Amino acid sequence: MNSVVECVPNFSEGSELRRVQAILAAMRVEGVHLLDWSMDADQNRSFVTIAGEPAAVVESAICGAGKAAELIDLTRQAGVHPRIGAADVVPFVPISGITLDKCVLLARQAGLEIWRRFNVPVYFYEAAASRPDRANLENVRQGQFEGLREASRKEAARRPDVGGPGIHPTAGACAVGARKFLVAYNIYLDSPDVAVARAIAREIRAASLGIKGVKALGLVAHGRAQLSINIGDFQATPVSEVYKAVSKLAARHKTAPVEGEVIGLIPEAACERESEWMRQLIGFDPMAKILENRLASPLAWPE
Repeated sequence: MNSVVECVPNFSEGSELRRVQAILAAMRVEGVHLLDWSMDADQNRSFVTIAGEPAAVVESAICGAGKAAELIDLTRQAGVHPRIGAADVVPFVPISGITLDKCVLLARQAGLEIWRRFNVPVYFYEAAASRPDRANLENVRQGQFEGLREASRKEAARRPDVGGPGIHPTAGACAVGARKFLVAYNIYLDSPDVAVARAIAREIRAASLGIKGVKALGLVAHGRAQLSINIGDFQATPVSEVYKAVSKLAARHKTAPVEGEVIGLIPEAACERESEWMRQLIGFDPMAKILENRLASPLAWPE
């Protein structure tokens, strides 16, 4: 059985289409399929999903990180999503014929090459973390680019795992990891009040003793309050459970979830066809958004 690994790099550019297309073009490597990509201007962030043979996917991710470092200047970049780097996160995910432990090795290899080729320091996170306090991405991102620029030079505990001691002056640092399949799910509330979204996010995220495996941020997106949610283990915590909890908490604030969207892809096993959360999804096309369908019919690479 051929090994298939997925990589879902997030880049700190969501406004300039030509920059994102240039990054995608740099990622075009033989044996790698482009499954999904999108941009969010409010977050000033783009999301890319690739999959294929492990060594080729690693090379594709490295090339993407290098092009992002060339094109994105974080001293001039701002958005509502936290970030520490031009190529902010680069997670490797086992799909078939490969283990999470092997993905850790791929992450370590990619991180070393990102530093060696482009002088962008790297922090390892999730399963690839070399220290327990860096398993959680929020800890790595503390202070964002601006804070980390100072802290990495002054505090030994904040120095990168590879490279440094300081971070790249314009491209920051890259968080490279290995993890299980993550469902990235946004919920829009019937309210413009971001304080409500932030209050709900605090209550549901696992770090606040909320729902296991859930990370959440309250943001303003497209003029509405948005919950940006990552579900780290959809088998242990189905999306419907998260939606139910958000609905209950929103009712206390006299609001309700009215629309949702999946960022990137979602496995067939995570879909709950008759659920309210799926009925609320904006423009959900199963052929385009379900992992198994997209693996069978990948996108064309931008020229």
